[in-house]
Amino acid sequence: MSIIKSFKDAVNGIINTVSTERNLKIQVIIMMCVISAGLIVGLSNIEWIICIMLFGLVISAELFNTSIEKTLDYIDSDYSEEIRFIKDASAGAVFSIAIASAVIGLIIFIPKLV
Repeated sequence: MSIIKSFKDAVNGIINTVSTERNLKIQVIIMMCVISAGLIVGLSNIEWIICIMLFGLVISAELFNTSIEKTLDYIDSDYSEEIRFIKDASAGAVFSIAIASAVIGLIIFIPKLV
């Protein structure tokens, strides 16, 4: 497999997941709002680096969560407590990263808005 095909497959994975997963759509919208707000308030280079790292963490976590959920649905479509536990833990990982990112975002933006 060529490196170009690998990149194309990765981009397709992101596009397909954004187009089908509500939470990822919301996260991308929030990311766009933060980018717009950052341009308006004039974030420093370090603040941009922090925001970009957080964007990557949240989006990556959601992609992993979706992969885990789709894999579990493929393996066993019936409800089980074990699968529910794994899905909830995976969603909890995304939630914890999203909350930490929001708090860091507030720490960056509140002083600029006050």
